[in-house]
Amino acid sequence: MPAITILGLGPGGPDLLTRRAWETIAAAPEIWVRTRQHPALEGLPASVQVRSFDKLYETLPSFEDVYARIVEEVLALGQRPEGVLYAVPGDPFVAEATAPEIARRARQMGIPLTLVGGMSFLEPVWAALGMGPFPRTALVDALTLGARHVPDFPPDTPALIAQIYDRHTASEVKLALLSVYPDEHPVKLVHAAGTPQEQVESLPLYAIDRSPHIGLLTALYLPPLGEATSFESFHEVVAHLRAPDGCPWDRKQTHQSLRADLLEEVYEALEALDAGDPRALQEELGDLLLHIFLQAQIAAEEGEFRIADVVRGIHTKIVRRHPHVFGDLSLADESEVLANWEKLKAAERQANGEAAKGKGILDGVSAALPALAQAQVYQSRAARVGFDWPAREPVWEKVQEELEEFRTAGTPAERQSEYGDILMALVNLARWDGIDPETALREANARFRERFAHIEAQARAQGRPLDSLSLAEMDALWDEAKTQGK
Repeated sequence: MPAITILGLGPGGPDLLTRRAWETIAAAPEIWVRTRQHPALEGLPASVQVRSFDKLYETLPSFEDVYARIVEEVLALGQRPEGVLYAVPGDPFVAEATAPEIARRARQMGIPLTLVGGMSFLEPVWAALGMGPFPRTALVDALTLGARHVPDFPPDTPALIAQIYDRHTASEVKLALLSVYPDEHPVKLVHAAGTPQEQVESLPLYAIDRSPHIGLLTALYLPPLGEATSFESFHEVVAHLRAPDGCPWDRKQTHQSLRADLLEEVYEALEALDAGDPRALQEELGDLLLHIFLQAQIAAEEGEFRIADVVRGIHTKIVRRHPHVFGDLSLADESEVLANWEKLKAAERQANGEAAKGKGILDGVSAALPALAQAQVYQSRAARVGFDWPAREPVWEKVQEELEEFRTAGTPAERQSEYGDILMALVNLARWDGIDPETALREANARFRERFAHIEAQARAQGRPLDSLSLAEMDALWDEAKTQGK
């Protein structure tokens, strides 16, 4: 009668087959295997005809395509009067792509299903390493990891990366891991665990794709990067600070009480950026991260949202707003990207009902931004939808026009208004020249401070009060500071 039996061949030779698996194979006239490249097949009874799907690996472009075709073919074979016995390496439900999908589809289709488990590759790998998976180890598929830009497990957790078939797969895994782990991070390659050819190879991470022993039965053991290296462990630290046995100061904080500190940390991060100091920037980004986790922890305690909601929200938003990266939209250049960004945001406002409330593209700009930065954002957003000068020259002419209007303004109120227009025009000119006006003014402030400090130092060196210097003397020292600065 039609039926599907899925069987695990174990991790090594026929001696590692379970008794039930052996009896099932011995009673079958035919067995279909995902691949003939498995040591257990060498000792099967001669009465069993072995058929494989190896030809699919040679003709289809990817493992995903191979596995999808195998699923379809096994389901078709299972509907024959004699059914099908399908065997996979290890255990059918450990690091195996085809068996779980076949089982799911067979149940949907009403095809009788029998599962014959086997020893997975995990048991001999742990024995070869002389350790176990507890208290926590990430089990990772090499093909999935190799297709990513960064690992998808916390670095303070050890990981066992399975199915490193060849050097190319090892290279892709290495590149993903090197985004988080140092080149010299010590790792172990476990080859052919559970077979007479078993070998454990210790080497630095950067060298894993150079191993001559990599094959179908290779796995990589990745020790943890160390304590205090994951978002999860830091989340625990912050939650502990807020817990009853935590810090009295941290327990007392609210969203609003932390507001001023959060703003200060943002400015300190900007200062580190302006100074070009990577070490300071690393520290300041950590301080900002603390505030993000603190705010999220307070929100979780108040039943408002959790840190996972924060991550999910920004993850979903970024993917949605980059269809040219995560979808099939084709955009030619940065200008088209920005224009499409505004269209997507307009659609979001429409979906959220904000458009009906009269909210426009400038309403999302924070009122707390410094005035120059706010002006730059206003003008950039307006330019994305076409409200912009066609060339730089009219922008410069607008600056001159605003200067003249300020010169001829009559009342203090008019002068203030015209002065604001001058700043707006200058911000627009900066945008056209690729200059960040807030940064430019900060740098000018820093230069002023350094040059004026030189005047003060020279006055002290002469034993004179600062206000005893004439304007001409101060100008000369200012010019001296400018020359030294250059």
